[in-house]
Amino acid sequence: MAGRFKQRLKQAVITGGLEASFLLSRLGLTTGLKGRGVIFTLHHVRPADPRPFQPNKHLEITPDFLDAAILALRGRGYRFVRLEDVPAALAEPDGAPPFAVFTLDDGFRNNRDHALPVFARHGVPFTIFVCKGLSERSHTMWWDTAAALIERRDRLTVCLPADRLDLDCSTTARKSAAFSALAELLMKGDETRGVAQLDAAANAAGINPHALVSELVMDHDELADLARHPLVSYGAHTVSHRGLSALTDEELLREFNESADYVAGITGSRPLTFAYPYGDARSATRRTAGYADWAGFKLSVTTRPGTLHPGLMENPQLLPRISLNGLYQKRRYVEALASGLPSRLSGG
Repeated sequence: MAGRFKQRLKQAVITGGLEASFLLSRLGLTTGLKGRGVIFTLHHVRPADPRPFQPNKHLEITPDFLDAAILALRGRGYRFVRLEDVPAALAEPDGAPPFAVFTLDDGFRNNRDHALPVFARHGVPFTIFVCKGLSERSHTMWWDTAAALIERRDRLTVCLPADRLDLDCSTTARKSAAFSALAELLMKGDETRGVAQLDAAANAAGINPHALVSELVMDHDELADLARHPLVSYGAHTVSHRGLSALTDEELLREFNESADYVAGITGSRPLTFAYPYGDARSATRRTAGYADWAGFKLSVTTRPGTLHPGLMENPQLLPRISLNGLYQKRRYVEALASGLPSRLSGG
């Protein structure tokens, strides 16, 4: 119950901050924070799911909300540019119209089925970050595996490198708490071993983690077909979707180069952009940024919130992005986020 109260309190605080930011933006009091533009992070774009237990709900928005977001930004004078064109847009003289960029991580099939029609209707370009291991079905998505496993069980015991967990999953609230505990523990230990042990527990319960990936993520041929669309660009997103900070130099180089080579094999040219898995301190550091630069990427994006200004191009391998969060799907919140104030309040 305490965990559920904390989650509700956190959401209430964020909602209050978004509402205040929207009002201040409309009053013209956030102009200095807006910067030149903004890069948005998305994952899933699909119709709303009515199930009560959705621990990854923050990673998905509806097509209607995406449509509303585009209209909200256009109504505030934003133009839409490709991610690889951000350096040129930031180099424009003062007074140029603000710009917005849309990016989608992991290569989910609903990006094609539900996001593309919205982007195409408005003529908005977008970048999909392709994770080779997901598209080739060699790796799994632990967050979806954990959700499927917890959803089906009333009690669950999982052994991870950092510790053993005995979880009560008998109610929706307890399932949510169990997911949070599992996610926290998995990140504390060896992520590769932890994911393997979680996958083993799922298989023992009759859940195939690789089948979950196949159900959701576009494969090589689907990506190649989508790449022909004039609004679509691809960036690299590693092979394994592991936190990069804990990897050796050799492992880092493999994650960067193999993922870039994979995209090049689909599109015919090496990608100019890269997105760090998780996008926070688990992957996006000065060390990993150096490797991103060494691998030849023109720019790389994090999930650290913030708007864009020319000074960021001094280190284009750690650019901020703002998440369109599935828990806050209101048109005015898009304006609030673009104002830059919520990022500043959160320390971005």
